[in-house]
Amino acid sequence: MSSERLGIVSYATYVPVGRLSGAELSAALGSGPSRGSRSLASYDEDTTTMGVEAARHLLDERAPGALYFATTAPAYADKTNATAIHAALDLGHSGLAGDIVGSARGATLALGAAEASAGIAVFSDLRSGRPGSGDERGGGDAAVAIRFGGGADAIATIIGRASTSAEFLDRWRTPGAFASDLWEERFGQEVYLPLIAAAVGAALADAAVEAADHVVISCPHARVAAAATAAHGGDRAVVGRPIGYSGCADAALKLSAALDIAKPSETILIVNAVDGADAFVFRVGGEPGAGRRGPALPSGDDPVRQVGYATYLTWRGLIERELPRRPEPDRPAGPPSARSEAWKFGFVGSACDNCGRVHVPPKRVCTNCGETDRMQRRRLAESRGRVATFTVDRLAYSPSPPMIDAVVDFDGGGRYTLEVTDAAPEAIAIGVEVAMTFRRLYTSGGVHNYFWKAKPVAAADATAAAKEG
Repeated sequence: MSSERLGIVSYATYVPVGRLSGAELSAALGSGPSRGSRSLASYDEDTTTMGVEAARHLLDERAPGALYFATTAPAYADKTNATAIHAALDLGHSGLAGDIVGSARGATLALGAAEASAGIAVFSDLRSGRPGSGDERGGGDAAVAIRFGGGADAIATIIGRASTSAEFLDRWRTPGAFASDLWEERFGQEVYLPLIAAAVGAALADAAVEAADHVVISCPHARVAAAATAAHGGDRAVVGRPIGYSGCADAALKLSAALDIAKPSETILIVNAVDGADAFVFRVGGEPGAGRRGPALPSGDDPVRQVGYATYLTWRGLIERELPRRPEPDRPAGPPSARSEAWKFGFVGSACDNCGRVHVPPKRVCTNCGETDRMQRRRLAESRGRVATFTVDRLAYSPSPPMIDAVVDFDGGGRYTLEVTDAAPEAIAIGVEVAMTFRRLYTSGGVHNYFWKAKPVAAADATAAAKEG
């Protein structure tokens, strides 16, 4: 890379449409009143698929320097998850794609690594807890992608930074455990607050500013986050949207909220407090929201899909629901998956040079004019289409029946049968417009079968009032 100063050039967020309300939790568990709601990933989503949904908005003609993926809930251990995101973005085989997993502090490492390499940092998390716990009520599923570059494209640059670290037992989870264990809240608060104060003071001094115009505090310890926000943010605090604490994605999600409103020359202080504290001071160079790509952060007025507690437990694997009595799918095999990588992950078809026929999946021989090996790659992941016909199958193997299959005619050519997601059967009709979304078809033998599904563009409106469970 050249010696030019690198900064954020674009950012995107993804928040699933599912919501688990506090009222639903209270009714299901017989607990006291609970307000608000938390975001909830669907049964066919994981941290990898959500990361793709955020990062896909940051692509342009330039390849990123590298791709770093931070999560506390990786879909695979002993296998790189970032490579699936890299493949789904159709980035070829050049460049580094790596994971930073295990702790929400990995978000800091991913941010710094992406800045140094003019790369993309992807932050994605699923947050779970034991039934009735604060983690269950206060967690949230989300993903964020931030792209760094240089020159006039940068809308925010890091002008100060500092970190503190300490070894103390506040939150921990052994490998394979479903939920984290927590120590008594006062102990964590006593340890965290001095570490945050030291990091904030050092970062502001490094940036040569007395106070930042916007302040973001992220911490898995709810009391610490509230106390630190009051101490260092006051009326300058940016809390983002009330979807719950989202682990590795939380600080980046709140940074995105700050970038949406920050004016040129203003500063943003962001603190990620996990086993210490990492503080960054950004100087904003562009207009508010100039680097925003894809949908804005959800507001209270956005349509959502309310999910019942039993459905949530099923999606999280805490209830083993009786599935339709059909054979389970076979485990996806490595060699054919590798041979069809561009199609399977990038959803790349082919278009005939002679007659223009679009083939999905790609073919060597045109089914219209018979020409051979005269094809151009055609990426369809960003294409819209319309439902030509569909079926609702209540007997097919699915973790969340019924399964909806639709034949989709793509804008610009091409037809393929896809599973429909994030929609109730009554939301599907011939002519409904759909977009593509990267999802997990199923998991068999420990192997996740990733592919693309169709998501009705207006599905959220059609299912906003539908209650599952």
